[in-house]
Amino acid sequence: MQAVRIHRFGGPEVMQLDQIEQPIPATDEVVIKVFAASVNPVDAKMREGKYPVVTEKDFPYVLGRDVSGEIADAGQSVSSFLMGDEVFAFLTPDHGGYEEFVIAKSDEIATKPHSLDHVQAAAVPLAGITAWQGLFDHGKLEAGQRVLIHGGAGGVGHLAIQFAKASGAWVATTASAADRDFLSGLGADQIIDYKSERFETIVEPVDLVFDLVSGETQDRSFSIIKSGGALISTLSEPNKQRAEAQGIRTGRYTAQPSGAQLQKIAKLIDSGRVKVRVDRTFGLREAAAAQKALQEDHIRGKIVLKVLN
Repeated sequence: MQAVRIHRFGGPEVMQLDQIEQPIPATDEVVIKVFAASVNPVDAKMREGKYPVVTEKDFPYVLGRDVSGEIADAGQSVSSFLMGDEVFAFLTPDHGGYEEFVIAKSDEIATKPHSLDHVQAAAVPLAGITAWQGLFDHGKLEAGQRVLIHGGAGGVGHLAIQFAKASGAWVATTASAADRDFLSGLGADQIIDYKSERFETIVEPVDLVFDLVSGETQDRSFSIIKSGGALISTLSEPNKQRAEAQGIRTGRYTAQPSGAQLQKIAKLIDSGRVKVRVDRTFGLREAAAAQKALQEDHIRGKIVLKVLN
């Protein structure tokens, strides 16, 4: 089978298409025949050697963290999925999605949303779980509360807006002016052009800031969080001393695979309350170009690799 692997750290040029053996599942694992795999910022970090989970001892390493496909093989103790079942998954770093067949633990996968094709479904797992855990597990967002999401037009952000709205929250988001119609269509209540507007001067206090941008945007966010509220980031740890002085919670987290949460997301999608945006697609052998596009272009939603037909 074919897989995109790195044999050293570096730029997109270090990614190569290799011919490798098809995996065999352990007793609690499945093998997914991959029809599509999405491209995420963490993939580039791994490729560049900036993600400590992946080291030189892991070479050659298959990139990619989420896939959509069908069950091609299963270990003896797996009873929740059958051969041919259509599934999608957020993978642990032990296995990469840029390949034609991939190993996954049975508790990492969920039944693919019936309303999505495999390209759309592959765009969901990592971004969806990241948004879900940030808003609800770490942010403790509840119906009737107010949330500001920084970077609402991206893969995580566009799903976070919809999850928050589906939960009954009021949602503001920062993005570029060109994304206003897109974000309005997702249900955002207030859209702030980060280039021409200062969100802290026009957004009323919120219960939660979900930070997908970091830097000075994160620093400025403290001023609009209610006492008892929270500032949760996927990128950098917010200033704890400042948080304690204001009486707010802070946290920086890394999303963890959860088939159960992924199934809840699939239900929301099939109910029509959440839409998935795929900005563009590439073939498996074009994975380097796909990563370059994610890093250099303005992407709304996700980039997805078409792996097998």
